Amino acid sequence: MGVDLRSGEWLDDNLANWNERVAVHVASEMYDRTRLREGGDVLDPIVRDTIERLYPDGLEGVRVLHLQCHFGSDTLSLANLGATVVGIDFSSQAVVEARRMAEELGLSHRARFIEANVYDARHMLPEPESFDLVFTSWGTIGWLPDVAEWARIVSWFVKPGGRFHFADGHPAAFVFDGDGGPGGLPSFAYPYVNETPDILDDASDYADPEAALVNARTWEWMHPLGEIFEALRGAGLEVETFTEHYRVPWRIFPATVELGDGMFGWPAEQWLPLSLELVAVPRA
Repeated sequence: MGVDLRSGEWLDDNLANWNERVAVHVASEMYDRTRLREGGDVLDPIVRDTIERLYPDGLEGVRVLHLQCHFGSDTLSLANLGATVVGIDFSSQAVVEARRMAEELGLSHRARFIEANVYDARHMLPEPESFDLVFTSWGTIGWLPDVAEWARIVSWFVKPGGRFHFADGHPAAFVFDGDGGPGGLPSFAYPYVNETPDILDDASDYADPEAALVNARTWEWMHPLGEIFEALRGAGLEVETFTEHYRVPWRIFPATVELGDGMFGWPAEQWLPLSLELVAVPRA
């Protein structure tokens, strides 16, 4: 698709943006880590329910790789639940904070964090087929130009008999923006099929409405459902379960309302799914 996956303006801009977001998010109410400090987890209900379904006996002895882990709150949540975890993120600021928090929680012996572009993961962590669970959640592949290569990386790390758990915003919801449509609903803004990135200048931040980012330019890609499924299939992964949800763990549109436990959804009619979740396994 003509994009260098390991360098370029797209990566520089996105990295600067996410490095700046770390301090904003650490200070925000949305990313409150009180439950982590109390020995619990801060997983959203969608992810928590699936983890409990997949591992009804708990996570003791489960080795987890969390790709695009941000500053590691979900990663450390899994460690608090008993897993041994490795988190990878391209933001140096995020990795510094994740390591600091692991030390604070006394989890450094079971939680390791690596600074790396996800496309370099196999070089930075040369451990093929070594994870019981590869985990990716919320706001991930939209920042990546090549979802087929992402799926190959995921597949490379999943051990035989292991699983891949993926939760993210639904691509059907990402065609909308704002609340300027009929009845205050979001209106069409981005095409569902678009091989070129949307290059945006937006100083706002979803976790803090008062934030004004200096590094406001980002590059984002639309990945339709068909592309995601084809990428996983092509990488040798078979989708075991697929669920569409009508809630997300952030205010995706101004028109959405709080549903409790940090989740947001439509105020009345369930117009369209806001998020997707799947579990995939290596094809036998």
